[in-house]
Amino acid sequence: MPKIEIRNRMVNYVQKGVGIDILFLHGWGQNIEMMLPIAEHFEKDFRVTVLDFQGHGESEEPETSWSVQDFADALHEFCEKLKVENPIIVGHSFGCRVAFHYAKDHPVRKMVLTGAAGLKPKRGLDWYAKTYTYKMGKKLIQLTGNKELEEKLKRNSGSSDYRNATGIMRETFVKVVNDDVRDLLPEMTMPTLLIFGENDTATPVEDGKFMEKQMKDAALIIFEQDDHYAYWHQSVRFNRILDAFFEKERGEKA
Repeated sequence: MPKIEIRNRMVNYVQKGVGIDILFLHGWGQNIEMMLPIAEHFEKDFRVTVLDFQGHGESEEPETSWSVQDFADALHEFCEKLKVENPIIVGHSFGCRVAFHYAKDHPVRKMVLTGAAGLKPKRGLDWYAKTYTYKMGKKLIQLTGNKELEEKLKRNSGSSDYRNATGIMRETFVKVVNDDVRDLLPEMTMPTLLIFGENDTATPVEDGKFMEKQMKDAALIIFEQDDHYAYWHQSVRFNRILDAFFEKERGEKA
């Protein structure tokens, strides 16, 4: 697969086909392979572009910890270099966070957001108590200088995505999950499909309902008895829905 230099780091990508641009943005901890089968379905009628986000797949990690806005700004540089203009964006989970930030600053034709992340959940007292205990434990361990024990505490706390990340990407993940896009939603005026799994626990259907109400031209579709990866489990259904949504743009020249 070809690579391109973005912000002094090499980014892995695939670009195929001709026509209106469709840009595919994968979720956190994933890579090109999760979006490539969908992209290949559309490459005969569109120009499709799929990338590994920085620190994912075969793309290099950023030099410092990044915010979601940093990912969006780097995506803009990526699009400029590959001449991806006014794209349709298809995003999953973290890729949707980036899509929101990108779309507030740059033209986007349409969006399809599945398992869209971006809304910080409301926390109960038990969560705050657990977080306080973790932070106090971390401070006490840091005073001892025992790096091995500190790393063990981190591995046993937080989400699997946090535990699986290391170094800069762990610091980046903390910034990412604390980003809240709710204030950006009214700025999203392009036609948008929100596709959520009925049993998604990572990004619950209630998030999709909230996004649908806040956005100007959004419609929510729920995949019954499915989870955060509904688009992957029901890829045939997913592609058929997108076929209908993209009918106007099919075969058009960019």
